Amino acid sequence: MMENPLLTSVAFAIGPVGVTWPVVTTWGIMAALALASFLATRRLSLAPGGVQAMLELLVETLDAEIRATVPGDPARFRDLVGGLLLFVLFANWSSLVPGVEPPTARLETDAALAALVLVSGIYWGIRVQGLGGWLAGFARPSWVMIPLNLVEQITRHFSLMVRLFGNVMSGVFVIAVVLSLAGLLVPVPLMALELLTGAVQAYIFATLALVFIASAVTGEGRPQDAQAPTLPKQEETT
Repeated sequence: MMENPLLTSVAFAIGPVGVTWPVVTTWGIMAALALASFLATRRLSLAPGGVQAMLELLVETLDAEIRATVPGDPARFRDLVGGLLLFVLFANWSSLVPGVEPPTARLETDAALAALVLVSGIYWGIRVQGLGGWLAGFARPSWVMIPLNLVEQITRHFSLMVRLFGNVMSGVFVIAVVLSLAGLLVPVPLMALELLTGAVQAYIFATLALVFIASAVTGEGRPQDAQAPTLPKQEETT
């Protein structure tokens, strides 16, 4: 059965610093993704094969999602959003490997991911709007809203962390309980459901991360780096 999610066991130590099992699993997932990316993209061609065609379709789909949320060049956010999507996806699916506990079922991993989204939103907000424009966003629609807008910045990223942690941890816990009570074959349908749930949670996390970053970039909801559409002038009636 899964241990207390607030406690972590140390796998090994590097000097005085203990390295926990979630960190080891995270390193393994990142190394596997990096190796898979290298192998899949080392021989790109103008006549794509099956793997390249699938990757191009995934990139185009991701770009379409980004473009629909943040007007402008989607390549600015492709690496960040795509990286979050792939990491959370395979971190969730790592629970299906015997003896492996998904790092996203640990609060510290989800807190780090939420902090990354928060820092990215601040970075892109300042880069697009400028420091003054980004700070002015906290005073909209009135300076009285500054404390509430500051609290909102923290609480929505906190909810991003808690949502991922709760869903992944509960799924792993349920499978562990059923496995301990019913044997090896009964949990198979639950494991198939875990695949779907893990994919959905990864999509939701990446989408919310993109929405939060878009909110920082666009300020009042209007993109600062994109031209507003020109509406046709209505003829005055006499």
